[in-house]
Amino acid sequence: MSKRICNICPHHCNLKEGQTGLCRARKNIKGKIIAINYGKVTALALDPIEKKPLSRFYPGSNILSLGSFGCNLKCSFCQNHHISMASENEIRTQSVKPEDLINIALDLKDRRNIGIAYTYNEPLVGYEYVRDCAKLARENNLKNVLVTNGCFCEEPMKQLLPFIDAINIDLKGFTHEFYNKLGGDLDTVKCFIKLAAKYCHVEITTLIIPDENDTEDEMRELSEFIFSVNPDIPLHISRFFPNYKMQDKRPTKVKKIYDLSNIAREKLKYVYEGNC
Repeated sequence: MSKRICNICPHHCNLKEGQTGLCRARKNIKGKIIAINYGKVTALALDPIEKKPLSRFYPGSNILSLGSFGCNLKCSFCQNHHISMASENEIRTQSVKPEDLINIALDLKDRRNIGIAYTYNEPLVGYEYVRDCAKLARENNLKNVLVTNGCFCEEPMKQLLPFIDAINIDLKGFTHEFYNKLGGDLDTVKCFIKLAAKYCHVEITTLIIPDENDTEDEMRELSEFIFSVNPDIPLHISRFFPNYKMQDKRPTKVKKIYDLSNIAREKLKYVYEGNC
């Protein structure tokens, strides 16, 4: 049986018939790579836009937020691991067609809903569903928001990004060593950030984990990179709390968050402390 390569992310999983990729969401079915989580929703809620977090995109509004299952990274500190690390048969889902999602979003306009946020798990492992929903949302004057780790290939993103209005990209750290632990690729994420900034409003979040990605030098390099893309990109520097497989770590000290934020402000206009 012929194998097929998945070209959504840099893992490029080479899948034989019936095999699922490491993201748990993409599978070789009859010689085609299919998103098996298409329309399978694990979470649906009306959230404040600031929760994404987006601080400089329609502040004070709400957005219909949904997630599915699967992720192409393996972060041991994931706060949504019950869905991001789940396989198709390990979690309850409800089927929501793109047109049904649009109708739900439109019905919530009287509750200050501005559109749809693709979030909670890694939405881009279900690329086709995000693309189809985003196109319909745009036709109905709804905003599209993407919350992603940004570890995805450029070509498919060029087809999607024209329909996206705002993105929060989770920049995990700024060393290749840290990204290797997560099964990701720093250079791919940097390229994603540069590409996204050409199309829509971008904000970035970095979770600061003690002894992992918390040095002043790393924050200086990270903020200098963001500055080189656009000094107006907001950066959210968030405090870590023990979670998933990283229960033995202590929470990040509040002082550390504020110290690193001040370093980021040497370059960036908009820096926000999170979880403090």
